[in-house]
Amino acid sequence: MPEFQLPQDLVDRVQFHKPDVDAILEEGLMCADMHFHTNYSDSFTKVEWALSLAEKRRVGLTISDHNLIGGITKAFEINKPDGPFLVPGIELGSWEGPHILAYFYSLNDLKDYWEHYTRPHLAHCPWLNMNKGVEWILDSLEGYSCVVSAAHPLGYLWSTKGIQKAINKNWFDEDIAKRFDAYEAICSGMFRNENIASRDAAIKYGLGFTGGSDGHLLSEVGKVLTVSDATDLDSFLDNIVKHKNIVVGKEKMIPKKFVMGTTSLIRFVTRHPISSFHTRFELIRYNGTHDKPGS
Repeated sequence: MPEFQLPQDLVDRVQFHKPDVDAILEEGLMCADMHFHTNYSDSFTKVEWALSLAEKRRVGLTISDHNLIGGITKAFEINKPDGPFLVPGIELGSWEGPHILAYFYSLNDLKDYWEHYTRPHLAHCPWLNMNKGVEWILDSLEGYSCVVSAAHPLGYLWSTKGIQKAINKNWFDEDIAKRFDAYEAICSGMFRNENIASRDAAIKYGLGFTGGSDGHLLSEVGKVLTVSDATDLDSFLDNIVKHKNIVVGKEKMIPKKFVMGTTSLIRFVTRHPISSFHTRFELIRYNGTHDKPGS
């Protein structure tokens, strides 16, 4: 089998087409959808369903629920020895708006991080952004072996759920971007021009690429993949930092974006009806300082 050749042009490492899992596996590569949600946060998808479909589609998976780790913990508990490759991860929401994906080299490290730095700062609805800011979150992650990626850097529609959108609004200096290891270069919930802008920003700042479906519907498992010439979790994550992986996938069609958004909203409102009236600005009054972690 010929050795896998990583595209030399950085632009070519972000590929906008349907993943060919057969070809990926035939080359001996590992792949994972690095951004997926379950009913442990704002999705109706059960962990068992996600694992089953990931196994059927022969892709790895990160269950990155909003500020919570029950889904990924359960996935590791029930996954079969020959089941899908799993990456321990979480999507952290800052009080300013941007979301941060953190991928850990071990589930135990993720659990330890969550207990010390996430759990104490959850909002009334834990799926909402925490009462800590971007800089505080980045500081808190520095003490752990993990890969930090900016989720959907250009945000969603009018929201500022992405760090690059916040930078473009002058909420943050560009230097904040260089504290990330990667940008999510393909998020299937975004539009093509937004993903291209995320890719270009990552290249500008010298960052790596991750990709994920940001799936809230079961059918979305594996629609966007991070692909790497790796043999285990450590080398898979290392290659992101070393810029030795590719990202492949496509954006959802507008009707499916609508269904996904509606599903997430219904899940949110039915589970936390009071919290649904909290806005980002209301959360500011609960915000802690930007002091170092542990304050």
